[in-house]
Amino acid sequence: MTSLLRGLWLAAALGFTFEAAAQTTAQSYPSRPIRVVVPYPPGGGNDNMGRLIAQRLTEAFKQPAVVDNRGGAGGRVGAEYVAKAAAPDGYTLLMAGSTLMITAPALYQNLQYDVQRDFAPIAHVGHTAYVLVVHPAVPVKTVSQFIALCRSRPGALNYSSSGSGGPAHLAGELLQSLAGIRMVHVPFKGGSVAMTQLLGGEIDFTFGNIQPTAPMVRSGRLRALAVTSPQRSRILPDVPTFAEAGVPGLEVLIHYGVLAPAATPPEIVARLNGALVKGLNTPETRKRMEGDGVELATSTPQEFGTIIRTETDRWTKIIKAAGIKPE
Repeated sequence: MTSLLRGLWLAAALGFTFEAAAQTTAQSYPSRPIRVVVPYPPGGGNDNMGRLIAQRLTEAFKQPAVVDNRGGAGGRVGAEYVAKAAAPDGYTLLMAGSTLMITAPALYQNLQYDVQRDFAPIAHVGHTAYVLVVHPAVPVKTVSQFIALCRSRPGALNYSSSGSGGPAHLAGELLQSLAGIRMVHVPFKGGSVAMTQLLGGEIDFTFGNIQPTAPMVRSGRLRALAVTSPQRSRILPDVPTFAEAGVPGLEVLIHYGVLAPAATPPEIVARLNGALVKGLNTPETRKRMEGDGVELATSTPQEFGTIIRTETDRWTKIIKAAGIKPE
């Protein structure tokens, strides 16, 4: 046998060995507990989703999946840990939201992780919409009336948010850009303070997370004009989308999904995706998620990667055009 043939035979044998080893690893996975890192303290939407994900993985694999809360720096501490310190073996996952996956890369120049380079998408699991609400003293009942009022009084109306670069702020900037209007942004430290100021009449309007805002709309304390989702929300079915209200393109969704370190074997990524998609798509889970204001929307790893890329590109352009800086 010539040296060339021996080299080809050895390469083929090694390739077969590596492929067989990868298949064996995937078939035996998981053989020990899985850790789901939630990059925020207990409580809140991301933590709720992380606990649901852990429960479904436990049921699917008959191995414990436990939540590990690693809060700090707006979630960046937990994300950096999974990207840089965790082994890419499928036993450490990240429960990620839009702030970490999409807006943080657009806002911060010195992030210690690159979402598209350092993570492997596992599955998109759902999204949350926002709703434009005004104080009852603001004399408008529709988006078109709201835009007309803003045009007649440039810079006179103000809106609150939980902070610069947050979803409510970004939604307001997008509305200004699409409708050609000018408003004043008033950031507060936290969404509850921003909403309290609106309810007290100190602020004219805001974009509120749809689940906690809905009761205030139903009671008449606030007036809803439009939701930021592509379809109407089951939570406020009588409120139109912005596209229906005459402002196509105003879509603001908080995406939730599961990531793993970048070098996680594709076979394990596929197993995790299959377990999550099957486990989440049940009437019980859909009802539970809707109770938290999250619309169930699962995906393949490839589809989730596309969401991350397209949304990051979109919001990077909006943030740069508006000159938004992190606090």
